[in-house]
Amino acid sequence: MTAYRIELNGAPAGVDELRAIALVNYGHFTSMQVHEGGVRGLDLQLRRLDHATRELFGCPLDVEQTRRWMRGAVLGSGPALSLRVNVFSRVLDRDRLDAAAAPDVLVTTGAARSIKPLALRVRSVHYERELPHIKHVGTFGLFHQKRLAQLHGFDDALFVDVAGAISEGAIWNVGFFDGERFVWPDAPALDGVSMQLLKRGMLARGIESVTRRIGIADIGALRSAFFTNSSCTAVPIASIDSTRFVVDQRVRDTLDDCMTSNPFQRI
Repeated sequence: MTAYRIELNGAPAGVDELRAIALVNYGHFTSMQVHEGGVRGLDLQLRRLDHATRELFGCPLDVEQTRRWMRGAVLGSGPALSLRVNVFSRVLDRDRLDAAAAPDVLVTTGAARSIKPLALRVRSVHYERELPHIKHVGTFGLFHQKRLAQLHGFDDALFVDVAGAISEGAIWNVGFFDGERFVWPDAPALDGVSMQLLKRGMLARGIESVTRRIGIADIGALRSAFFTNSSCTAVPIASIDSTRFVVDQRVRDTLDDCMTSNPFQRI
């Protein structure tokens, strides 16, 4: 049986150590799937953690130390698992949030996660995340919008800004295929690692990929749609609202090939 871990700054985390992260909902995180001690896009994950730490806490992240803590947490934990890194601060002064606060790093491991590749029915909703470029811990609105979508008979929620431009899904990036090229939305959203890896793979494979504004009113001109996040390469989207898309295995095979062109990087 695999033993999963919760470690704060490289040591087992107890109740006292976890009090701050439970009571102060301020921080950021990243999640990834680990295979034989390696992660696709580890460089992107670490860069994300450092940039967000500087913006939220006014301090750099010790990236190499964080990587050592990650390596220690996955040691002996089996060939495949999920790993999450939370960055917060136990010395954060809620009365002086303009003061720099030294970051703490919580590393947790769990069972490997994957999403079944079943085509999803998605509901569009006017919603915009605060600081969309950061994978922050303010996730209440995301889960609530997904809940509302499911209450209305859909599988998930797709966010659209006030101008009608598609941005991202609840906890995923969205992409499209117009029959000739892959198309990504140009709107404030998280630059997800899986999306970045797919773009890298497309560039390496010579596959055309463009980023442009996609209005919710214009999606009927697009042939196929999919979502991508840290738990999957791509899951087909069968429909957005009443607009249906072609679920094409060739599109998925292409996306899988683009993803696997990115080698695993050792933690």
